[in-house]
Amino acid sequence: MSYLQLLFVCFFSVLGLINNANAEDIPLSADEAFKLNYKVVSTDKIELTWNVAEGYYLYRDYIKVTSKTEGVQITPLVLPEGKNKHDDSFGDVIIYRNKVTVPVSFTWVKKISVVQVLVQFRGCADRGICYPPQKKILDIDLSTFAGGSDALIIPKLNPFNKTLSSDELLQPDQAFQFTSFVKDANTLSLNWKIAKGYYLYREKIVIALQKPTDVDLGSYVIPSGEPKEDEAFGKVEIFHDTLAFDIPVKRKETKAQTITLNAKYQGCAERGVCYPLMTKNVELALPVLDNQPSASNTEKLSEQDQIVSALHSDSFGVTLITFYGFGVLISLTPCIFPMIPILSGIIVGHGNKISTMHSFLLSLAYVVASALTYTVFGVLAALFGGNLQATFQQSWIIVLFSSIFILLSLSMFGFYDLELPNSIKTKLSNSSFKHQDGSLWGAAIMGSLSSLIVGPCVAAPLAGALIFIGQTGDALLGGGALFAMGMGMGLPLLLLGLSAGKLFPKSGNWLNSTKAIFGVLMLGVAVWMLSRILPAEVTTLLWAMLLIMPAVYLNAVDPLPLGSSGWLKLWKGLGLVMLAYGVILIIGISLGNTNPLQPLKGLVTTKSGQVETEEGLVFERVATLSALQDKLKQSSDNNQPVMIDYYADWCVSCKEMEAYTFKDAKVKTMLKNYRLLQVDVTEDSTENKALLEAFNLIGPPAILFFNGSVEEIKSNRVIGYQEPEIFLKTLEGLKS
Repeated sequence: MSYLQLLFVCFFSVLGLINNANAEDIPLSADEAFKLNYKVVSTDKIELTWNVAEGYYLYRDYIKVTSKTEGVQITPLVLPEGKNKHDDSFGDVIIYRNKVTVPVSFTWVKKISVVQVLVQFRGCADRGICYPPQKKILDIDLSTFAGGSDALIIPKLNPFNKTLSSDELLQPDQAFQFTSFVKDANTLSLNWKIAKGYYLYREKIVIALQKPTDVDLGSYVIPSGEPKEDEAFGKVEIFHDTLAFDIPVKRKETKAQTITLNAKYQGCAERGVCYPLMTKNVELALPVLDNQPSASNTEKLSEQDQIVSALHSDSFGVTLITFYGFGVLISLTPCIFPMIPILSGIIVGHGNKISTMHSFLLSLAYVVASALTYTVFGVLAALFGGNLQATFQQSWIIVLFSSIFILLSLSMFGFYDLELPNSIKTKLSNSSFKHQDGSLWGAAIMGSLSSLIVGPCVAAPLAGALIFIGQTGDALLGGGALFAMGMGMGLPLLLLGLSAGKLFPKSGNWLNSTKAIFGVLMLGVAVWMLSRILPAEVTTLLWAMLLIMPAVYLNAVDPLPLGSSGWLKLWKGLGLVMLAYGVILIIGISLGNTNPLQPLKGLVTTKSGQVETEEGLVFERVATLSALQDKLKQSSDNNQPVMIDYYADWCVSCKEMEAYTFKDAKVKTMLKNYRLLQVDVTEDSTENKALLEAFNLIGPPAILFFNGSVEEIKSNRVIGYQEPEIFLKTLEGLKS
């Protein structure tokens, strides 16, 4: 044999070995692994035979045969003995290998020549792949019995049986990527990234520590999953895409130590292949525990954690009073300001028909409905997960709600009158409220919608109440706290209603002027809401139009007649100011500026001729939980502290932090050594929910700080807006 021939022989031999090895890595389909045949033994008996492929086995307890033909019953099966096996999924079981035959006998009401039976079975491969329960319907022709024929009949494949696309099946570690890291000295964080087309069982997740160790796991709650009726396990909950939750640890020693976390979990592919129970051991390094509470050193808690602790210990009455006070403080923030022109427009819309009592009742209906909606949706969010207010920030909802305000504003300008049909007005006038046009119902509806759409930002008291409800399930106490806070937030609105009946005009030209003013304010609310979804340039142009057009109606460009009153001169002066600022905004857009409060920023130059700019903090955007974990690990390797800003386009307080706090020179100086990460949770997506759940957050705004070892400094966690001066004190606290 020549060298060339020898070379070809070696090449094709190696190629054959590779192909054989690859073929062995591909599992068989269920029909290939468990070939089912039957033989008619007599007119009332058949034999089912499974030829089980090498390296595969069949579960004895999963073999079931039932009749699908009326008048025919299957006698109890007598299954042959099998081999004992300890299975990670099902415990101690009996299995069959190679070949197994099961006799099946019938009882008749009347003789039938063709019987239809349903055969169910399940098996696994030794390599660790389990198939879902198989179902096959066999149409058995008993007339084929010819006095003991040994012929085996191979049934046709049922088109409803699932087959396995095994060439695309992922390895367990690829289908279910598990990671765990030390969140802080007292907390572990667990995360699963689940491949598309696969799911994880909630009930199969078991977390433990390998012993011996002087560290124990505290109580933890796995988030709720999607309900599923599973053929193998019955009613279960499953997870797609991602799963993340934290586990507290109880430590007896304060020294740094290494522990081994043991995680067991199980999942399946949607195509019908279930993996065996998977086990992962992860070594985790716990840092020195230096914040143990003692008589002289009590662990400092963040504001939201202090509120959670107070809810656990305070009485019901004290809790309600405290949260009412929180609500009053929140009412002074910009999240509540847009509700003032909304309610004012409702009151003014009734014109000279309004009285002080009616005005107050309108405000009360608005505030109570807002607080109730705030409470109901808050409790649901805490019990079932997710920030439901964020769901209402979708573009089409924002456009719809903005359109309502535009229509209301046009009615204020007198283009048309918005009234209910006479039949509805008659029914409402006979109701217990006895107020015309169903005004209380309208105010309540607007209050309910406003609580969901107008002010969705999260403050520390809201986060604390929701965390408490999620931990304890005590919806009564948590819901009562939320309602009290909602009523406190509505206090300025109640005062507005109480005084509006006296302050707002009853008749005459004043009424038309007042309506026009609140019509402009309602247009302002519409523009403010649209700014969440429109480009900044378009929003700035809308603000300019909102200033210029009313200025024309205020006679800003028309000469005043001789002998004009002081009021006319005042309105003209106001119109000139609005006109001038509107023109400046348009000039600012041409300069590339989109901040309505600083439209001419680019015109200012320094002595060196450079354009003076005021830039805020520059963040690295993070879109996924795995990317965030990677960046935290990088920072830990470099011993660099980290600040994470949770942001959303619809979050008013987030925009305030960007416009004022993050542009403060002292703030930027104190954060110059920090790695700045920003998590954008504008969209209500699964990935964004996982990013919030990873740190037990309800929603934005939230700012988290991590030291050089990437342990969160929880006592300095910021929930809600902080002015530059207050935020600087928070940063000062990081030094200690």
